[in-house]
Amino acid sequence: MGISLKDKIVFITGASGGIGAATATEFAKLGARILICARRLDKLKALKPELLKAGAAEVFSFELDVRDRDEVEGTISTLPDAWRDIDVLVNNAGLSRGLVKLYEDDIEDWEEMIDTNIKGLLYVTRAVVPRMVARNHGHVINLGSIAGHMVYPNGAVYCATKAAVGFLGDGLRIDLNGTDVRVTSVDPGMVETDFASVRFRGDETRAAKTYENIDPLTPEDVAETITWAATRPAHVQIHTILLTCVAQRNPYVITRGGKTRV
Repeated sequence: MGISLKDKIVFITGASGGIGAATATEFAKLGARILICARRLDKLKALKPELLKAGAAEVFSFELDVRDRDEVEGTISTLPDAWRDIDVLVNNAGLSRGLVKLYEDDIEDWEEMIDTNIKGLLYVTRAVVPRMVARNHGHVINLGSIAGHMVYPNGAVYCATKAAVGFLGDGLRIDLNGTDVRVTSVDPGMVETDFASVRFRGDETRAAKTYENIDPLTPEDVAETITWAATRPAHVQIHTILLTCVAQRNPYVITRGGKTRV
């Protein structure tokens, strides 16, 4: 029998939209207490009534830029006492910028991806996991990517950051040996969110081509996978889940032109 997350605290970073918001909703359906952060506080406030309606026991939201080490440390360490013992951490905050050859790429884009996808994940993990260890209870779920398994043209730095997410999760899992704290990486392929719009800095025409003539994964597909991993029996450790839509077999092999959803 899977574990119950009713009244448990689930902390999701980057929860203002896409996979993060969908994940918050799925955990809300399980009766969890939802702790969410993002840079867009207005989006979090708008999400709160939806989460309560879905079944969340409580919702607490706050603005946070995971790239800012001092902000992460200060904010998480001063959470209200009732919200400090986090049961599940979903390191969801992440992004990609550009699609350019490595030797021609914008270094500022590198900085943003590395600071968000790697350093931000590390800052949040470092702030949360010690209390899990002290309680001998908890689950860290990192959002990786198929890009962390196989590099694709013009995406070297993004792919490298997602490969790092996988290795950091593996290392953390080893470091937590001897405790009951679990670590999982959920690595989706193509998911229809504002990911491509962010990558191309609001160029919606170019972003739309990413998902053209294909049935990609939805944020809900990924969210359901995350909650499935989180609700496995306490003795079960899910290491890595790699999921794609049927039309995508790896970053290179994608069939366009047909719809598979029924």
